[in-house]
Amino acid sequence: MGGVWPADGARVSLNVTSESLLQELMDAQPAANVMVEIPAFMAVDPANSAAIAALHRNGNTLLLKGRPLQELPREVLPCFKYSIIDLADERRVDGSQPPPGVTRNITHVQAGVRTIAEMEQAFARGAHAVLGWPIDDVIASGALKSKTAGQPDMQVMLELIRLVDAEAPIDKLEATLKRDPSLAFKLMRYINSPAFGLRVEISSFGHALMMLGYKRLKRWLALLLATGSKDPNLRPVMFAAVRRGLLAEELGRAGSDEEMRNELFICGVFSLLDRMFQQPFAELLANIPVPARVHQALVEESGPFQPYMAMVRAIENESLYDFREAADALMMSVSEVNRAQLRALTAAGQLE
Repeated sequence: MGGVWPADGARVSLNVTSESLLQELMDAQPAANVMVEIPAFMAVDPANSAAIAALHRNGNTLLLKGRPLQELPREVLPCFKYSIIDLADERRVDGSQPPPGVTRNITHVQAGVRTIAEMEQAFARGAHAVLGWPIDDVIASGALKSKTAGQPDMQVMLELIRLVDAEAPIDKLEATLKRDPSLAFKLMRYINSPAFGLRVEISSFGHALMMLGYKRLKRWLALLLATGSKDPNLRPVMFAAVRRGLLAEELGRAGSDEEMRNELFICGVFSLLDRMFQQPFAELLANIPVPARVHQALVEESGPFQPYMAMVRAIENESLYDFREAADALMMSVSEVNRAQLRALTAAGQLE
């Protein structure tokens, strides 16, 4: 953790599924920005009370995972800021209030949320936050036109992607970008963010193209398209798309060239466009030019990028069997995948 996640960076929550490894983590006193999930059965065990109290004194945010079958030791209960309650175990899924005399002593976080409706219901029940990716809503065919109608920023982004793909002259690209000044500002902000790693400040779209070239610029236009919606309910989907792109790129960092890493980034970012635009990939990508390997992965679920996307989905679904199978397909160790995920989250935080 010390080598991958910066101690002065944003907070990150760890769900360590090995009891022995979790005990070692507690004893190691991680940096204060590391939040730790502790299963209820470990929290009620007096043998862990001293380590839990030490983490609390160190400034770590602690989350109680699951419903305890007995009361927590008195000295331990104040150490937990949140309790994690899985949607499947939620006793008030009908939206009603708890029975008279029953209260929650700890602010709760709802886990297992997979759709926008589940997310809204969780907040209506008083959840402080949700764990999970509410991106599983049903895709309706033929919705792209209605989604982009009246949204010039979306149309400008699609046109820019086509022009960059065709390597159109800079003046034509700049003229298109000027149709939406807010889009130009957002593009400059992304390119000048720490995540991009440039040593000079980019001052114009033409300067960006000169410094980056068409292929590298295409990845940031893909990011703009995936994060361009103004619907607040799509923010989890947009963030997931950014994380997917950065994670796919990190997973491919060791054994690929820059062109492949850029395409992996685009593949990950575009992998949720079907959710955003409510349209199947076969129809959606007919309007957006993408590299052949990206088209294979998203439309045909085949090709060299498919194992990377399988890895991303296994992580999101918290499926240990699928995780190990995907890691084996990529010939990566669990440690390498975890490090890639933390590096991707660090880069995602730098884009905000």
